[in-house]
Amino acid sequence: MNREMNNERGSALAIPNMSLVVLIGASGSGKSTFARKHFGEFEVLSSDTFRGMVSNDENDQAATTAAFEALQFVAGKRLDAGLLTVIDATSVQPSARKELVALAREHDVLPVAIVFDLPESLCVARNAERTEAGSSRTVPAGAVKRQSDQLRRSLRNLGREGFRRVHILRDEDQVNAATIQREPLLNDRSWDRGPFDVIGDVHGCRSELESLLTKLGYEITRDEQGRPTDALHPEGRRALFLGDLVDRGPDSAGVLRLVMGMVGAEHALAVPGNHEAKLVRALRGAKVTTSHGLAETLAQLSGETAEFRDQVVEFCDGLVAHLVLDGGDLVVAHAGLKEQYHGRASGRVREYALYGETTGETDEYGLPVRLPWAKDYRGKAAVLYGHTPVPEVVWTNNTACLDTACAFGGSLSALRYPEREVVQVPAEQQWAEPVRPIQPLIPEREPGILRLDDVQGRIRVETSTHGRIGIDEKQSAGGLETMSRWAIDPRWLLYLPPTMSPPKTSTVPGFLEHPQEAFEYFLKEGITEVICEEKHMGSRATVLVARDPARFGAPAHWRGAIYTRTGRPFFDAAAELEYLKKMDRALEASGVWEELDADWILLDGEMLPWSLKAGDLIRDLYASVSASGLAATGAANRALAAAADSGLDVAALSERIKDRHDDLERFRDSYRRYVGQADEVRFAPFQILAAGDNTFERRDHGWHLAIADRLVAEAPELFQATGRLRVDLEDPAQTESAVQWWLSLTSAEHGGEGMVVKPFANLTRTAKGLVQPGIKVRGREYLRIIYGPSYTEERDLKRLRERNTGQKRSLAGREYALGIEALHRVARSEPVWRIHEAVFAILALESDPIDPRL
Repeated sequence: MNREMNNERGSALAIPNMSLVVLIGASGSGKSTFARKHFGEFEVLSSDTFRGMVSNDENDQAATTAAFEALQFVAGKRLDAGLLTVIDATSVQPSARKELVALAREHDVLPVAIVFDLPESLCVARNAERTEAGSSRTVPAGAVKRQSDQLRRSLRNLGREGFRRVHILRDEDQVNAATIQREPLLNDRSWDRGPFDVIGDVHGCRSELESLLTKLGYEITRDEQGRPTDALHPEGRRALFLGDLVDRGPDSAGVLRLVMGMVGAEHALAVPGNHEAKLVRALRGAKVTTSHGLAETLAQLSGETAEFRDQVVEFCDGLVAHLVLDGGDLVVAHAGLKEQYHGRASGRVREYALYGETTGETDEYGLPVRLPWAKDYRGKAAVLYGHTPVPEVVWTNNTACLDTACAFGGSLSALRYPEREVVQVPAEQQWAEPVRPIQPLIPEREPGILRLDDVQGRIRVETSTHGRIGIDEKQSAGGLETMSRWAIDPRWLLYLPPTMSPPKTSTVPGFLEHPQEAFEYFLKEGITEVICEEKHMGSRATVLVARDPARFGAPAHWRGAIYTRTGRPFFDAAAELEYLKKMDRALEASGVWEELDADWILLDGEMLPWSLKAGDLIRDLYASVSASGLAATGAANRALAAAADSGLDVAALSERIKDRHDDLERFRDSYRRYVGQADEVRFAPFQILAAGDNTFERRDHGWHLAIADRLVAEAPELFQATGRLRVDLEDPAQTESAVQWWLSLTSAEHGGEGMVVKPFANLTRTAKGLVQPGIKVRGREYLRIIYGPSYTEERDLKRLRERNTGQKRSLAGREYALGIEALHRVARSEPVWRIHEAVFAILALESDPIDPRL
């Protein structure tokens, strides 16, 4: 990569974005002027400046050692942060450059040299001009001559010293014409957002690779001999191979032909594995041990043409050791990559990406003992890798190994990104014998045991729909207190519903919330079909009905659980059991058990009436506020009436007090609508969360509500129906009809809370991520309970319209993703601690200090 600038006007000097740029030249060669012109103020570290900083004199040569120590310290901090850094010093001596190259290597960035090889006479003349002008930055002519001589004697060795790029400017015209062209490193594809199908170690299993690509939806192209040469996905997805394409399997040449064709056609990307690195050395004639399947690969390639073998060498040798993709959210490397190496370039980064990190010891099988880097990984990016065969794909701290031992009789695995869905095909047979048993990278733990360190401190939970979600120490402490003091048994706490965001503040006069803003949100997300569901004034409830107590480690008489959105039981044990038995009978009679082919079901809905759980709130807060307020305004009205009778002009004040009294009556009427009796308890289901081995977030809401309707028809004394309206947002007539329906629901006469607007298709992803599962639009009268009796006065509405719903919306999205993740883990019968991890994270997020009125 060592190269010299062309002697042409306007030539661009290519500089990697993440690099250490060393300006080399004698005093007076124009380095500082060039640096000021082409680089940012903070990017340039000048030796003169640092001499001045440590001694108050830029020319104090006695301070040079201290100045360079300070300069290198600051440069190191910048390189740690991944910032381009420019060293403005003479650097004409090899020893000075050696320290800077070592600094670049220490921080795994590329060292780049820009050499100012200008005529010695010009440099001497410029320094003389400085002396005449009285500048403090003067250098004797003899020193300039020595610097020029030292530069020319070592110029040819810059590449051997370790500089990856060398640009040489030989006269003033070249300096003046030069421009800087900043380039991303070859591993930086952060602009490439996929979607990808990331494929683990193939190891010569060409037939299995074809099966996997077909299962993923790719259309395979073949040559005249029927050999696969390319594969194209009709939806524009691309494969991403994690290396170790060759060795062990029966057709390494066929795998290479297919993968090279896909990469060449830009239908795939690839990183190299250690087996490719060894193959390249062997094909170039180096003496290598032909163990671990290399002998078979060389034999297979011997039947190919010399041209094909040359193409293999060129392809494998040209692969970049790791790639950073999707805005930095995805990193792929054959053996994995710890965070400090992401996006860096150096020999040790490449070695780590190819071979991983070892202790230097060997195990009883004679293989290197590898350090479990993923166990301590805490980076933002998801890291996908292979190299070490494992029995199944398991996420560990936002990393996943996709080498599932195909050549050893396991399976060939792909991970759809960003969906994080694993797709596999089984090996057609065992093609090679593993040297050591295939086992998990991190030992499994006792499935039913919960540990305190699971829920303490900083927590990171991997989700298939939202990536990695972080919980900080304060949040986990809040979640732990709630969970430990009030929640039901973690074995039965399978899910917690997400909080729900309101729409942006309405621009419709007199309204704080209005359907118009909810519709606009979904249209902006590209969703045109929504369902508007009646929002019951109840308490969010999750109902688990189970016919096999042993499935959940429960006693024989247990039939499930009914709990609040913070995990607390709704009823005492006896009442809960009675309700669950009735629900079981309704599920049986309505045919739901048979249709879902399950012996347990998890339902999401509202438990009515609201007073069932909010009785204390109604009595101690709402009732007392309305009673005292009405008493005060009533007394004030009487006093003002008497004052008016005596001839005082109190009309304006009387009108204000009357308005306040009317608002308080509306407030009282609003909360009274939601007070019910114990014999009026109903459950309004609106979603089937999971049953047996299945989750249903991808079934549209019409399907969910149809099942709910069957339960209502079977047991109306137990279940409450949910009104709904399906709306095409591109049809103005339908959106207007939905608004009128909402106004009717929430009118003072009807007194409904409002509605929830949801994507009809249910779980929906766009390029930006998960779409909100629902936007609640509460009615004008109901909001009196939330914001106070007189909130509709314009001065209050003006203040309330400044509320920010962004944080609430972000929280709702994260909690939704965690809930879906918990359901997936339940359906896969994962250990209790794995399910609890996702559920606990929802409860921990609830401790965030967000305005509870939103």
